[in-house]
Amino acid sequence: MKNNPKTLTAWAMYDWANSVHSLTITSAIFPIYFPIAAVMMPSKSTKLDFLGWQIENTVIYSYAVSLGFLLLAFSVPLVSAISDYAGKKKVFMKMYCYLGATSCMMLYFFKEGNYYLGTFAFLFSIVGWGGSIVFYNSYIPEIATEDRYDSLSARGFTMGYLGSVILLIQNLTMVLKPEWYGGISGGDASRISFLTVGIWWIVFAQIPFAYLPETQKPKKQAGNWFLNGFKELKKVFRELQKLTITKNFLLAFFFYNMGAQTVMYLGALFGGQELKLPSESLIITILLIQLVAIPGAYIFSKLSEIVGNTKSLSYIVLIWIAICIAGYYVYTRNEFYILATAIGFVMGGVQSLSRSTYAKMLPENTNDTASFFSFYDVCDRISTVLGTFMFGLVNQITGSMRMSLLFLTLIFAISFLMLIRIPSKNIYLIIE
Repeated sequence: MKNNPKTLTAWAMYDWANSVHSLTITSAIFPIYFPIAAVMMPSKSTKLDFLGWQIENTVIYSYAVSLGFLLLAFSVPLVSAISDYAGKKKVFMKMYCYLGATSCMMLYFFKEGNYYLGTFAFLFSIVGWGGSIVFYNSYIPEIATEDRYDSLSARGFTMGYLGSVILLIQNLTMVLKPEWYGGISGGDASRISFLTVGIWWIVFAQIPFAYLPETQKPKKQAGNWFLNGFKELKKVFRELQKLTITKNFLLAFFFYNMGAQTVMYLGALFGGQELKLPSESLIITILLIQLVAIPGAYIFSKLSEIVGNTKSLSYIVLIWIAICIAGYYVYTRNEFYILATAIGFVMGGVQSLSRSTYAKMLPENTNDTASFFSFYDVCDRISTVLGTFMFGLVNQITGSMRMSLLFLTLIFAISFLMLIRIPSKNIYLIIE
């Protein structure tokens, strides 16, 4: 039965469970910890010997993000097709969840100079997080009616923002007030925070795992799961080819997501390396973004009811363009805080509205929701790979992250031109 209150609440709790990874690991504490811990003291060089290459510590971090999402882009479509064929959506969601949470806990052992462990544990935490999200998102059409997609998506992200902020504040007391915990070092406090992320993730994930419905029983087809997974993926791809509006949206999403995710994953590096802001200022900024994202998600959800989904997204992209241009001229802490407020506002809207918009574009009564959302995920992951890679490459070539921001401005402009060509009101009612 759709719109069951307990099921919808349990579904939103997975955002509460996994979003601590997005905040503590990819946005707040780990991006600050990694460049410092990766360098073996007393060496003053920030270049590391990584697989025979001399690479800057911050560039290794950027490339780790890129590789993690590249692995997701290649693996998730097939895995999701297998899950649709075998009726094992929740099983695969659990598998990725436990991979990501365990990898976070492994970061507890990432100490000075042990950058191989730090890099690969971080990489697989991204794989676990991103993989579980595909199956999580694909539940939306199964548990809610179309008129609830926008509000349900906003509710999930709101739960995620709140949960991640609560845990981050707890972890920050260890980092900023070590005397409360027996005078532990900043490094120990950071590593304990990575451990708590994994524990939090696993514990609260048990709520959606208990209440989300089991998918349909395996289809009566000959052959093994792996081979039939390829057949399922091919079938969904052919269906997607016929959905013109859906294809156009995925292309636009590819570009604006490239810019948005790059800012989210590398924004802390910009503040620390380009503006030389202290760790405390960067973490305050991340908290500010999370809190402002909550009203942003709900405001743009309400706006979509008035002007339509894609038009609301086009407004968001225009704000992103202004943010990137303004970021080029940011030099002070207060200017950075103002910019972070704007980023948080549109980040909540763009994340929430994107997944609900795509859910509205799926074929009615389809049983292949995980497979369809895997293509959404591929666009998400590959765009993140390209965005973070190009950001790091431009930074390496020019020596300035400000030039990388100008690159993102161009990306957002391309997506805006695509979005304004897509019908906005009641897109899920359009018959192609």
